[in-house]
Amino acid sequence: MSSEYYSQALHGPFDVFEAGDLDLESGGKLRGVKLAYATFGALNADKSNAILFPTWYSGTTKILEQAYVGPGRALDPEKYFIILVNQIGNGLSSSPSNTPAPFNAAAFPKISIGDDVRAQYKLVTEHFGITRLALVLGGSMGAQQSFEWAARYPDAVARVAPIAGTARETAHNRLLAQTFIEAITSDRAFDDGWYAPGAVHRGLRAHARAFAASGFSQKLFNTRGWAGLGFTDTEDFVAGFVENHFLPQDPNNLILLARKWRDADVSRLTGGDLAAALGRIKAKTAVIAIDEDVFFPPEDIAADQQLIPGSALKRVSSIWGHLALFGVDPDWSRAVDHILTGLLATPA
Repeated sequence: MSSEYYSQALHGPFDVFEAGDLDLESGGKLRGVKLAYATFGALNADKSNAILFPTWYSGTTKILEQAYVGPGRALDPEKYFIILVNQIGNGLSSSPSNTPAPFNAAAFPKISIGDDVRAQYKLVTEHFGITRLALVLGGSMGAQQSFEWAARYPDAVARVAPIAGTARETAHNRLLAQTFIEAITSDRAFDDGWYAPGAVHRGLRAHARAFAASGFSQKLFNTRGWAGLGFTDTEDFVAGFVENHFLPQDPNNLILLARKWRDADVSRLTGGDLAAALGRIKAKTAVIAIDEDVFFPPEDIAADQQLIPGSALKRVSSIWGHLALFGVDPDWSRAVDHILTGLLATPA
């Protein structure tokens, strides 16, 4: 099922950049790294109009395209060269599900957010010849990658907009990500990651329900905010919207992503000093928080934002909570477009 899901038919068109071997922060090596990416618009003569947008947990570049890219939007391909890139482990780039034996499935090496960003840097600089990005943005795990980009490569990022994510995970957020992992691994069919195709559906369903309970706001459920999508009750919504999203995906892929999410910490660039790490950021910075977000509450995001010189905190409300990121709330999308348009108009 997963091989059919991770296809050009569903998530394309996309290209693949052969990034070579990558020495990992864990001490291991990922051989023959492949980054799947999609571009929109044209790179201008001085290569100053490039935007990089990495994916979030369980997301692909097709989801980003549908939710954020288009004429008249902040990410307008008539103005900018937009690079949407799939993070390692999402099923389109190098992942447990698409890597040949013996490094496939549970044998796939441990990956960090820093590993992702270093591979993306090769795509941006070696493949496209871009030395400075006009904007790096991302939601959730994409925000984690955005913070990493701006702190690791401060001269290569003119502007940065982390959305609904933090630079270092809090104790609560680590617990949340670990809960998602254990919902999958608790399925007896998981078999330490050596499961048969389709066998871990119970674990994926449990994972989806835990994700739904915290990913959306209480108000969304209490006011039947999902009714406009055609669902009849809560069970119908959770099965048809959330379980339907996760069931086709590969459990090892999701676990790899959740571990990256759980362990994200930009302060490892500076020996554990978060203020020093975020103090390295030179980019014009707009940090965007969702008022109703349970995954990444605004107060946690604000604590990081205050450590970034000259940055601004932008708060947007949506009863869809963290999962407003998927573009399901038109008012939220318009508000975020307005913030991004203003940031892109700011000299940097």
